[in-house]
Amino acid sequence: MPSSLRGALLAQRGHLIGWAPVCLACGIGVYFALGTEPGPAVYAALALALVALLLGRRVLGEAASPLAVGAALVIAGVLIAGLRAQTVSGPVLGWRYYGPVEGRIVGIDRSGSDAVRVTLDEVVLRDVAPARTPSRVRLSLHSDIPGATPRPGLRVMTTGHLSPPGGPVEPGGFDFQRHAWFQGLGAVGYGRAPLMALAPPDGRQPLFAARMALSKRVQTALSGEIGGFAAAIMTGDRSGIGQDTLRALRVSNLAHLLAISGLHMGLLAGFVFAALRLALAAVPWIALRLPIKRLAAAVALCAAAGYLLLSGGNVATERAFVMVAVMLVAVMLDRRALSLRAVALAAVIVLCLRPEALLGPGFQMSFAATTALVAVFGWMSGRDTRLPRWGRPVLAVVVSSAVAGLATAPIAAAHFNQFAHYGLIANLASVPLMGALVMPAAVLAACLLPVGLEWVGLWLMGLGLRWILGVAHWIADLDGARGTVVSPDPAVLPLLALGALFAVLWQGRARVLGALPMLAALALWSQAQRPDALIADTGGLVGVMTPSGRALSTPRGAGFIARNWLENDGDPAEQEEAAARWPAVLPGGVAITMVRGKRAAKALTGCAATDWLVFNTDPPEGLACTVIHPGTLRQTGALALYAGQAGLRVVSARERTGDRPWNRR
Repeated sequence: MPSSLRGALLAQRGHLIGWAPVCLACGIGVYFALGTEPGPAVYAALALALVALLLGRRVLGEAASPLAVGAALVIAGVLIAGLRAQTVSGPVLGWRYYGPVEGRIVGIDRSGSDAVRVTLDEVVLRDVAPARTPSRVRLSLHSDIPGATPRPGLRVMTTGHLSPPGGPVEPGGFDFQRHAWFQGLGAVGYGRAPLMALAPPDGRQPLFAARMALSKRVQTALSGEIGGFAAAIMTGDRSGIGQDTLRALRVSNLAHLLAISGLHMGLLAGFVFAALRLALAAVPWIALRLPIKRLAAAVALCAAAGYLLLSGGNVATERAFVMVAVMLVAVMLDRRALSLRAVALAAVIVLCLRPEALLGPGFQMSFAATTALVAVFGWMSGRDTRLPRWGRPVLAVVVSSAVAGLATAPIAAAHFNQFAHYGLIANLASVPLMGALVMPAAVLAACLLPVGLEWVGLWLMGLGLRWILGVAHWIADLDGARGTVVSPDPAVLPLLALGALFAVLWQGRARVLGALPMLAALALWSQAQRPDALIADTGGLVGVMTPSGRALSTPRGAGFIARNWLENDGDPAEQEEAAARWPAVLPGGVAITMVRGKRAAKALTGCAATDWLVFNTDPPEGLACTVIHPGTLRQTGALALYAGQAGLRVVSARERTGDRPWNRR
């Protein structure tokens, strides 16, 4: 090993813990990027390599030993992700089903169309063997006839349309099949018949029942969107939030206030810790005899654990609890609570428990913001700001909002294809109130709940939430509040993350080299190429790129797919506006025609050899042109077409996703 490299590696001693989650994440990323599922022999070989690296690291010397540990962590990431994928396996519906659906309610939320949505377990389907019946299904309820009110543990039945979880709406897009696999969902669908109650709640879900009861109590005390917002913050139940409010919160970059994540968990634990420590310090007999700082941290940890249980324990809340727990335990052990070591340990725990979280925007944005804030405030702590005491909290709020916004903006833009132009203003006007009024009032309401006086805390909470919603709607209604951006190449976010982490974690002047992969990622993003044509996996929608944006083959129907295509293009147009651009022709004069329905298919007399015909039903035989129909699309998934000098290059969603456990059916 060259002496310069050896010296650089030795200089990192004492600062290597931050690289542990990075190496682990690289291994998890490798697993999810594979085109085929590794077999037992591959896993056995990886396990042997892992043991060999750990046993042989001492032979490599002090400088190279961390490299062996890093390689072992990468292998461990592959093994952990593979084990997790196998342990969550369950039956997945392999066909479209219409008929009675029976099950027990284990989840209640709202769909993108603003309909109440229930998740059922202990599912029974007509004429479907138990071994082939999904363990969980999710149904959106669109009935106009009142039925049974969804309640935790209630056994219900309805008539529903079910189908397997769908694949990406375009090659390289969000893979809902993979997401549903790790959520335990074997089928999704909707029902237009009323929900019928078959048996009362069985009482086996006391936490879920308590959460929904508290949500109902909160929404009774605070009506409308304010009550729905308060219930979402206190219990994680978002069923009271309408789509207009969600849109305003997203456009103003305040949607993170809805999720019970690091901000809420940190504010709650911080308020309990500070309030209890001050209360104990006010009693001299206790303050002089007991370790009040550790006691306050222990009680705050218990409060955070209760918040986790009450909120339903979803992935974002689990991640936030782990981070808060690591920091509070550090306080109890007289260690630095806010340090990159604590952030790294929390990331390792989350990745080991839920490796699939790495691919989601929640994990990425949460740890990006936390890492950036710890690094920036650590750098600022050793410098004299020369500000008056009253100006330091103001500076902290401005810096934290700006740093968190900058750290998460690329991730939000990559996942959601939008960025909030006035997001910093909205957060500066809302986040301080969240910490100073809303969360303390929520704690007060919880404390007063047993004696029936929770309305005092909820009234105070409502004042803050009314202001926050007002800010969200005001910002969202401003001209140019929402910017759009094209979806990046899959390599963009990993390059950005590795460059930023190198700049933060590496010790020495060489950290400036972290700017190189970040600049490469931005250059790659700026050259992102969108498909010249897209074909939905149902055959019901076609989109062709034109100089004025993507032209869609129909103004209605397949709305979810159309919205995703336009968002990925960075196109703010609505589906009807995009449909007005149709018909469209691909470069080179290749025409794509949409043939809808059996009557149109039978009336077709012929086509040119260079044409493409897309059917949403079985096509006639003997056509000379290229024919795409549901039979072929069931094998390939959605298609993307790229025009070039050599003709059209076709990429299928199945080529991108590969042959993995979640898409075998």
